[in-house]
Amino acid sequence: MIFTGLYVALATPFTSADTVDFPAFRRLVRHVAGGGADGLVVLGSTGEAATILEDERDALVDACLEEAGGVPVVVGTGSNATRQAAQWTRRAQAQGAQGALVVTPYYNKPTPGGLVAHYAAVAEAAPGLPLIVYNVPGRTGLNLTPPALARLWENPQVAAVKESSGSLAQIGEIARTLPAGKVLLSGDDNLALASIALGATGLVSVLGNALPAETARMIHLALEGRGREALALHQELLPLMDALFLESNPIPLKAALERLGLCGSALRLPLTPASLATRARLAELLPIEVA
Repeated sequence: MIFTGLYVALATPFTSADTVDFPAFRRLVRHVAGGGADGLVVLGSTGEAATILEDERDALVDACLEEAGGVPVVVGTGSNATRQAAQWTRRAQAQGAQGALVVTPYYNKPTPGGLVAHYAAVAEAAPGLPLIVYNVPGRTGLNLTPPALARLWENPQVAAVKESSGSLAQIGEIARTLPAGKVLLSGDDNLALASIALGATGLVSVLGNALPAETARMIHLALEGRGREALALHQELLPLMDALFLESNPIPLKAALERLGLCGSALRLPLTPASLATRARLAELLPIEVA
């Protein structure tokens, strides 16, 4: 499987009683899949995976697969405990996922050798399942450097990297040294076009939850070499991209999805609802009434 185009890191809606709002989640999946996304990511950072309970995971994956309409589904299976990541990855494969997004272990601060062993164990638990390595040092406290990534590329199941360091210099070096058959994905909406210009072939998006059709068009225009059109759309969408990170993701996104009538704005502690200032900014950018 080649991970290219627009992949959307799905939010996880919650009810006021702090349970997963499955009808809203299914509605969101249909909205994103029907909007032109090339792939769906369930249980990622945007999906508040860190606070999803063990007995909720399978049901979310199943619901996503059922509503995806044939769009590939990737499951976030990363953990700072290798055995846990391996177990979740094995389970995702058994449920029918087309890939796993595996964040670098957080808190532990492993060495490059530890990272190699971690991903080897995850791959062994789910033979043949393509893995996307997820580098997000702002959340994990560990930056996956290009030399360390080069060692992970030796694992045949490591098919792609979602690069969220925010460093164009690092993105450029990853692209420059990218082995044949491997994929570089931008992990930031606002750096997607720049990353594609450097050699990325896709985006794992937050914005795509709210505006999948527009986000997909921007990425596809860029990949087709229609840079001027892609840039014009990027500039149109950039204020909303920035607004979605006025507070920790997915706080502003949940408020935006509420405005769009897709789900409520409830989050799980320790995340709390968007501030009045964030909501006011979103109201300027999404001037519609809640359905």
